[in-house]
Amino acid sequence: MIANKVLVVGAGVAGLSAASELAELDIDVDIVERSDFAGGHAIQYACKATDQCVKCGACMVEEKLQSVVQHPKINLRTGTRVQEVTNEEELSVRLLKKPVYLDPDKCSNCGICFHKCPESDAVLKGFSKNHAPFYSISDEKCLYLKDRSCTLCQEACPEGAIDLNAGETTVSTHANAIILATGFKPFDPVNKPYGYGKFKNVITNLDMERMLRRDGRVLTPSSGAEAGSIAFIQCVGSRDAKSNHLWCSKVCCGSALRMAGLVKARQAETQITFFYMDVQTFGRDFDEFYAKIRKDVRMIRAIPGDIYPAADDRLRVTFLDNVSSESIQEEFDLVALSVGMTPCQGMQKTADGLKVQLTETGFVKQTDKGGVTSEKGIFTAGAVSGPMSIPESIASGGAAAFEVIKYLGNIVS
Repeated sequence: MIANKVLVVGAGVAGLSAASELAELDIDVDIVERSDFAGGHAIQYACKATDQCVKCGACMVEEKLQSVVQHPKINLRTGTRVQEVTNEEELSVRLLKKPVYLDPDKCSNCGICFHKCPESDAVLKGFSKNHAPFYSISDEKCLYLKDRSCTLCQEACPEGAIDLNAGETTVSTHANAIILATGFKPFDPVNKPYGYGKFKNVITNLDMERMLRRDGRVLTPSSGAEAGSIAFIQCVGSRDAKSNHLWCSKVCCGSALRMAGLVKARQAETQITFFYMDVQTFGRDFDEFYAKIRKDVRMIRAIPGDIYPAADDRLRVTFLDNVSSESIQEEFDLVALSVGMTPCQGMQKTADGLKVQLTETGFVKQTDKGGVTSEKGIFTAGAVSGPMSIPESIASGGAAAFEVIKYLGNIVS
């Protein structure tokens, strides 16, 4: 049996999948994840099944996370990032771990810190029963870390698990191979003419995912009432020459339509309008689902131009009728922007540190199947090399693990 160690950078679904496959073959795996919670964006997604499964993949993320946290061959390091990599006979890695304000060995997940904190989003909640601890203290929002003005959480914690004076630590480790699985960055639509960040009732598809997972329904942020009408706008930050994002993010149409189907199943009176450029029907059985959802959702082949405020926090959406070529205005309670996938922030610095190449679009370039890159011992998995769905990311993680196994066998022999 090969006695080696693999470092997986990123604990999204692709990284979790790769780590799980390697661990099952008795290979030691370190996973480092910059955020405090493993699972990436997809762990925040809602299951979109109605009367039957619609193959959104959300449940698969939970399964992968559970298998990782329970596996004795996997060491999951959250709140940690790679600081330096030296690639010689083996990969020497220096990791930087952010302060551990909440001790996972002491925390009982009682939630007292969350309820006592006076500052919104200063104490964060996890998304999964497999997040341990289930709470985290935000470096950006915590009042004590800003100006030393509040210690309520630390004083209230019955387990003595909180230390607001904790500091960063560095860890040195080694690996025989690295799988880069840092995923993607959702496009920031704040500079688009849709009022995101300005109008409360303009949200992104990721905001809606979290809302559906948390509340089970779609509510207007301004009032907390169920949205009576929703406009989904596709291709925000994808196929967009102005943003220099010419690629299709592949998953947005399917994800938005599945959310629309879930909303109609739970809120039958909600009227849904779907603005699109082209519907990309990637994935097995999607054509059948698309034919069904079109009966419940009004489809308009046009991308709106501007959004203006209307009475009672409603939103006036302007778009061009593709038959009459006339400008039309309609009001909606809520607008959901389907934002595209873009390369992670700082991708060029990461690429330089690992000596891998990037594509023209800024994603990591693969030189062969299975996530093989231009640098010996460095592999990729998931959306770090371009937009992928959850099932595609899981398959990519498995393929990367297979290539790593072949590589480890070669360096041993």
